[in-house]
Amino acid sequence: MPDRPQSDVTHAAAKPSRTLERLAARLRGSVGKAIADFHMIADGDRVMVCLSGGKDSYTLLDILLSLKRSAPVRFELLAVNLDQKQPGFPAEVLPRYLESIKVPYHIIEQDTYSVVRRVVPSGRTLCGLCSRLRRGALYRFAAQQGISKIALGHHRDDIVETLFLNLFFGGRLKAMAPKLLSDDGRHIVIRPLAYAAERDIARYARGRAFPLIPCKLCGSQDNLQRRAVKQMLAGWEQEFPGRTETIFRALRNVELPHLADPRRFDFAALDAQRVTPMSERDEQTLADELDAGPALA
Repeated sequence: MPDRPQSDVTHAAAKPSRTLERLAARLRGSVGKAIADFHMIADGDRVMVCLSGGKDSYTLLDILLSLKRSAPVRFELLAVNLDQKQPGFPAEVLPRYLESIKVPYHIIEQDTYSVVRRVVPSGRTLCGLCSRLRRGALYRFAAQQGISKIALGHHRDDIVETLFLNLFFGGRLKAMAPKLLSDDGRHIVIRPLAYAAERDIARYARGRAFPLIPCKLCGSQDNLQRRAVKQMLAGWEQEFPGRTETIFRALRNVELPHLADPRRFDFAALDAQRVTPMSERDEQTLADELDAGPALA
């Protein structure tokens, strides 16, 4: 389907409640701060918003459209969805919605579903391979279209969950960067929702009545490891409100000398940086000089 002409006209809907307006303002503030802190969008950028049909990507597109109207830089938005040919996928939902808000879009059609079903053994989760194939298709399209930034809908909770998944199951201190360069060095990926809480996004999506598409059409089982981490964090949040935010803040306050990775910090250089301690005699001489005060002329 050809790209549609862009407009700043928002989706026609009933006047939002004061609660929804306040929530929208909070999300705009968090997204705007993330964009500024990590230099996500520059003047003249062509930003591809990857739209899956879930609450996160709908919210991402909606907030970016809102910010675009008052941003100090000019940038373009292109909504892109990958139709993976899953049985029962409602292919008309996203085009109808995007046309209603007059946002330029493109639907990539690629049968990754059949590939994943053929390759992944029965009973195993399909999400890993599906994600890699989806990323490859989106990267190829971005290269063909001259896209300068690829925007994904991962939020703060996704980032913290990924930290613990890598910690518990991969033995790595690694999360999701708000902005990163792809492995091949060709693409800049941004996550403008990096500061946004999932509960706020869920409330906003309900308030805006986005036409959500479930990610269960392929019949894949849940990622059990991610579900366990999500439940752990939810339990912590219930007992200690604000803990998820505190963990996220820790990702922004990394002290490399107090970790243990010799690839990231030069521990050998510490010996040369050490200050030679004074002898007891030198310390006493310095103390006597300080006690004596300035010499009289």
